[in-house]
Amino acid sequence: MKILEKLYLSGSEVIPGEKMSKHTSIEVGGKVKALVIPNSSNSLLRALDILKSSGEDFRIMGLGTNLLVSDDGLDVFVLKMERLSAFEVCGDLLVAESGIALKRLCEIAASFGLSGMEELYGIPGSLGGAIYMNAGAYGKEMKDILEWVELYDDGKIEKFSPRDLEMSYRKTNIGNRIILRAALKLEKNSSEKIYKRMREYLKRRLEKQPIFERSAGSLFKRPKPDFYVGSAIEKLGLKGFSIGGMKISEKHAGFLVNAGDGKFEDALKLIEVVRKKIYESFGENLETEVRIWR
Repeated sequence: MKILEKLYLSGSEVIPGEKMSKHTSIEVGGKVKALVIPNSSNSLLRALDILKSSGEDFRIMGLGTNLLVSDDGLDVFVLKMERLSAFEVCGDLLVAESGIALKRLCEIAASFGLSGMEELYGIPGSLGGAIYMNAGAYGKEMKDILEWVELYDDGKIEKFSPRDLEMSYRKTNIGNRIILRAALKLEKNSSEKIYKRMREYLKRRLEKQPIFERSAGSLFKRPKPDFYVGSAIEKLGLKGFSIGGMKISEKHAGFLVNAGDGKFEDALKLIEVVRKKIYESFGENLETEVRIWR
């Protein structure tokens, strides 16, 4: 039986030769062998078994909001986690599958009167992606509310604490392990107060970030706590700087946006120009926060 048929019978949607530009927020990326969208955690595990036993290369993605993919395409299968979105509330614990959108999870928490995620409201992407990179905003990081994470690795499913995962600024040791579920430790509060705080943070995002542009989110990690990359790029006069169709956002210099028919290579060239100029002017080496697949 062919691998596509096996994946289909495992309970996943299978789209052969899918263009990744349809699945990344910056709308860049060529064809992959197939996009595989599991309909449940069980179908995910079956698909993983099939791919591993066949010796096929594969990659995992959430909602594609911090992802740059080569326009040349990749000789891999891509597992998209978006349909793994079940959740349950156990007292002050909010347990959810990794594919659920973080913004939706914040809304769910608020509806149950659970506080602690308000600062994260508006961060694009999935819960799994946010945990993988220890996403954060306005002084709050995922590690601050994470109780445990369930990881799949080499046929085993185990739970880990934030300490086990060595979570720090935009960093974990998760590596090639796959996030299945996580529990968030929150606090009881009134839904009205939580929603009010969420709207305040959302308004701040709207004022400062290119919300309505095609973007892969924050481009670079801060090299140290007191170094603000967007401000540094702006000081160098690079706000609005473009190569081809890719541009440094005119609203927030820490964001890369697709301002036209932007290409993967345009993005890479622009990233290198910014990194070089930052190093020459400030002596700081910038690491991308955006994940690059090539």
